[in-house]
Amino acid sequence: MFKGIGDMANIMKQAQEMGGKMQQLSEELKTKRVVGKAGAGLVEVEANGLGEALAVRIDPSLIEKQDRELLEDLLPAAINSAQQKAKQLHAEHMESLTGGLNVPGLSEALGQLGGGPPAV
Repeated sequence: MFKGIGDMANIMKQAQEMGGKMQQLSEELKTKRVVGKAGAGLVEVEANGLGEALAVRIDPSLIEKQDRELLEDLLPAAINSAQQKAKQLHAEHMESLTGGLNVPGLSEALGQLGGGPPAV
């Protein structure tokens, strides 16, 4: 019976350590940058590794054309591209954190602990 308590204490300790690593990962991903593009680069969105948009760049020629409809189409596409790249970056970092261990749902669960990127 006491062995079970010791195992539980060990599991709790490992969970706390993983939570700390997730916090570190989250802080590191905040410093990483990805760029999503749309319209052959006419619109670019820069985001951090958590998928938070940081900057938007619009080619001046697109503004000169005053094509509001095109701009409204390109902005979400560029945002989605940046978020997808951030999600991939997060997955790569999670893989290195878990040592390549592929347990279904583990990345999502750990992402919740460390404030991972929003689902896209």
